[in-house]
Amino acid sequence: MEVFVARQPIFNSKEETIAYELLYRRNHQNEFPSINGDQATAEVLINSFLSIGIDKLSNGKPCFINFTQNLLMLKVPAYFRPREIVVEILEDVTPSKSILQICRELKSQGYQIALDDFILYENSEDHHELMRLADIIKVDFLNTSVEKRTEIEALAKLLNVKLLAEKVETMGEYHEAKKKGYSYFQGYFFSKPIILSSHDVPAYFHSYYSVIQNLSVSEPNIQIITNLIEQDVSLSYKLLRLINSPAYRPKQKISSIRQAIVLLGLIEIQKWIYVLAVREKNTLENKMSEEIIRTCLTRAKMCELIAGNKKEEKKSSMYFLTGMFSMLDAILSMPMEHIVKELPLMDIISDALKGKENDLKDVLDLVIAVEKAEWEKVFVLSGKINSDPAKLFEFYTFSCSWAEELLKDDLLLVP
Repeated sequence: MEVFVARQPIFNSKEETIAYELLYRRNHQNEFPSINGDQATAEVLINSFLSIGIDKLSNGKPCFINFTQNLLMLKVPAYFRPREIVVEILEDVTPSKSILQICRELKSQGYQIALDDFILYENSEDHHELMRLADIIKVDFLNTSVEKRTEIEALAKLLNVKLLAEKVETMGEYHEAKKKGYSYFQGYFFSKPIILSSHDVPAYFHSYYSVIQNLSVSEPNIQIITNLIEQDVSLSYKLLRLINSPAYRPKQKISSIRQAIVLLGLIEIQKWIYVLAVREKNTLENKMSEEIIRTCLTRAKMCELIAGNKKEEKKSSMYFLTGMFSMLDAILSMPMEHIVKELPLMDIISDALKGKENDLKDVLDLVIAVEKAEWEKVFVLSGKINSDPAKLFEFYTFSCSWAEELLKDDLLLVP
């Protein structure tokens, strides 16, 4: 049974990633018409998440997982350890006596309960009781009226239940929710750039220019490139440390810049120079940049894997760089048009980053659709580039794990 899973970060008020929501669905055709849909989903959860290993998707953080009424009645949450999940109860679950009792049992076993897309029903004691049992109430910040949100916020405060604002799409909405007393925040607001048009491309990017430009010429001179990298002690150290990391796993230990260039090749060295260039921004003020770096790395690797699956291995570096730089506007707080003018990128990469249609843009769009769990779009885009949808989750899981390896022990997060 094919299963497609994506994860969406959940932040606390300190802008730290504290959990992920796992967004999943079975394949787009119902291959098991004789099996109850909830039972099939339970099988997907148990077989796929547990066999793959939930830690690979969550980086050891708790996962919010949706449970329908039938899944709760089947006591599926008990297949997971309390530290691994937050039991997310869907909005269409009727809080019957049985459901309320199951929630009490889960609470007594140490599980946290979140109510998804919560709607307040007046004069419903069962709904109020479900609210009392909840640890977290998720409020759809995009589609819930201000009046309804205010009612939920007041009741949550009275019951000492924490609020999570979901579908927060801009930094303005994030700050509004924070002001209203929300504890947790979910959505793609962290990926949207706050444009500061007066800024130039930072100096550290320019310091990489001579290296990147010499790597980009038709016949690069290995000795010149080696000298340029070795002149920057910090860059040399970071590059060697990164290439020797478990995420890359070179066949033999690399101990010099020249050895790295000879063994890995100029294209691979160029790729890692770009990784380090993106990483530099993380030493500055943006607390959410770790999640942005994680997303960039995941996108880069997944774009590269899809390129390989399309038999375009020779172009895989271009796909990698397109994914890596796809959030550069959010990282640098600058319009993408401005950024690509100042970077020595190939036109096809620049065009994809600016949103122009081409093969790189198609693959990037597919990767972002998987990331956001836009499943119908995933199937459409997979068809457009002749990619097997069944491979995508395998690529996504591997890419998430690969990114975590690079971030482990602050490999990319320390100066």
